[in-house]
Amino acid sequence: MSCPAERRLRKELLELLTNPMPGIYIDEEKVAKNINEWIVTIEGAEKTIYEGETFQLQFSFNEKYPFDSPTVLFIGKIPVHSHIYSNGHICLSILTDDWTPALSVGAVCLSIRSMLSSATKKERPPDDMIYTRTCSKNPKKTKWFFHDDTV
Repeated sequence: MSCPAERRLRKELLELLTNPMPGIYIDEEKVAKNINEWIVTIEGAEKTIYEGETFQLQFSFNEKYPFDSPTVLFIGKIPVHSHIYSNGHICLSILTDDWTPALSVGAVCLSIRSMLSSATKKERPPDDMIYTRTCSKNPKKTKWFFHDDTV
C-alpha cells in the first residue's frame, strides 16, 4: 500500500497529465522512475522578457507532503530574475512560510511562471554573490526575508 504522500503525488500527476497547463511540462519518464523527484519544464510566457526561453524546475518531495512543502529549485539554465539566485534557489513565500496543503505542484508552477512573467528586467538579487557562497544546498533551510516589490 502506498503512503499518503505518494497517493497525493500520483493524483496531482494524473491531473497535470490529463489537464495540461500552458507552458508547463512534466518529465513523465523521470517521475515514473521516482514519484518523489519531478522535473518540470516551464516556458517563458509570450510578450514577456522570458518569451522563447525554457527553464527546468526540480521538485523533491518527502513523506510529509502535502503538509510539508516540496523543495523546489531551478536546474540547468537558471533564469536571471530578482527573486532567483544563480544557484537555482527561489525566493517565493509559498515555498516556505506561506505553504499550505491546499497548494499543489501545478499551483507552484503557475506562481513561478507568473513571477517570471511580471519581471520587467533581468537582474539577480542584490545579495546573490554572498547568498550563493554561504547558503545551504537545501533552499528550505534558508530563512527568507521577503521584500515588497511595490515599495
